[in-house]
Amino acid sequence: MASPFVRPFGDIGLGDRPSVGGKGASLGELTRAGIAVPPGVVVTTAAFERFLAALDGDGTIRREIEGLKADDLPTITRASTAIRQRLEDTPFPEDIGAAIVDAHAALCGGDGGMTVAVRSSATSEDSEDASFAGLQDTFLWLRGADAVVRHVRTCWASLYSTESVNYRRRLAMREEGLAMGVVVQQMVDARCSGVMFTRSPTTGDRSVIVIEGSYGLGSCIVSGEVTPDRYVANKVTGDIKDRAVSQKTMQHIPDRENGGVLEVPVAAARQTLPCLTDAEISTLAAIGKRVERHYGKPQDIEWSISQTDEILLLQSRPETVWAHRDATPIARVAANPLEHVFAVFGGNR
Repeated sequence: MASPFVRPFGDIGLGDRPSVGGKGASLGELTRAGIAVPPGVVVTTAAFERFLAALDGDGTIRREIEGLKADDLPTITRASTAIRQRLEDTPFPEDIGAAIVDAHAALCGGDGGMTVAVRSSATSEDSEDASFAGLQDTFLWLRGADAVVRHVRTCWASLYSTESVNYRRRLAMREEGLAMGVVVQQMVDARCSGVMFTRSPTTGDRSVIVIEGSYGLGSCIVSGEVTPDRYVANKVTGDIKDRAVSQKTMQHIPDRENGGVLEVPVAAARQTLPCLTDAEISTLAAIGKRVERHYGKPQDIEWSISQTDEILLLQSRPETVWAHRDATPIARVAANPLEHVFAVFGGNR
């Protein structure tokens, strides 16, 4: 499966972000650290650059994006719609397609019924300086190599969604060097899924781990269709300090016939039951501590528990909200420390 266009998780880590994007680099890093992650590969940024060069060899697209004004949504929408259409209409390079087909066959091991997720992994994604979560496309429960190849192209095109372009313009990001890797990963038939924060997202408290979860696939939480259960565990002792069990009326499950996701009601008797046992909460918290220790900073983690009760991580990214607040100085640095005293008590002089 050796190819400059496709790399397995076990061969990549955080240092490979330029060639596999943020999500792909993190999944590789977790895999190499011995954290349970669904197996997968990454279609590299070299494949994206090759594809982009075929339709835009002189770099017009990137110059056009950099010329857009932040928050000028009508102009950004027109430009992004035209660019995405160009990417969708451009023939897929045969050698890249062949590499993806070979990688898909190796990943599925001859299991024609195996389904995969195709997930965007931009080079700017999941960094400490910016969070592109939800701005590029993800596709779930895809079956067959042809579907994977089609959706890789759609993920590439989503780098130029209105939301993603506007976000980049507001940050005044350079387009040169910005590229898209694409993760192709075995799906988890999830009994429940959710997110985990290794510091409180509401208070910034680093002594706790906050776990949110609901039945089925995590897409139900991301879409806002359910309010997840919420558990707070002490990071030192592992004790569950707080819990709030919500009424979970809906869940997302795989559409096994057509691919994709179905929205189905949760049985009334289960709606107000906790989706996690205390043992599972403790195990998740221990995994969260391990991941934070590996990365050396608080993390925002996506997780799933399979129908066979296996806990798997789907992503880990740096926590950004409180990290940015921590990095903001409370006061400017003064040459003379007494200036700070005068600034506070100056009204009494």
